[in-house]
Amino acid sequence: MRRSDLGEFEEIVLLAVAALSPKAYAVVIAEELEKETRNPVSTGAVHAALQRLEDKGYLGSSFGDATPERGGRRKRLFTITAHGMRVLSEARAVRNNLWDRILPEVISKIGLDLS
Repeated sequence: MRRSDLGEFEEIVLLAVAALSPKAYAVVIAEELEKETRNPVSTGAVHAALQRLEDKGYLGSSFGDATPERGGRRKRLFTITAHGMRVLSEARAVRNNLWDRILPEVISKIGLDLS
């Protein structure tokens, strides 16, 4: 995988879609990312990332039923594609490989407890 194909924010949006499926839509994704990162996340930024990920073939979308709480509008629900799951798996493998190569003495030297 070329790392330029998937930015860090796109990666966590893609992970959130996979974790929240089948109820993944922009608002709930932004809320989940805020909870996990403890940082504010703009729904607009999530919308833009979702569009890029769908354009790349990593996500698919469909419209759910109209709901009264949304004024009769339908939610656009996102699901991860097989291609998107492969990309996530490759990104995870790269990260895990690098984490596994950090020597324990390097971690202890800087005083981190990663357990």
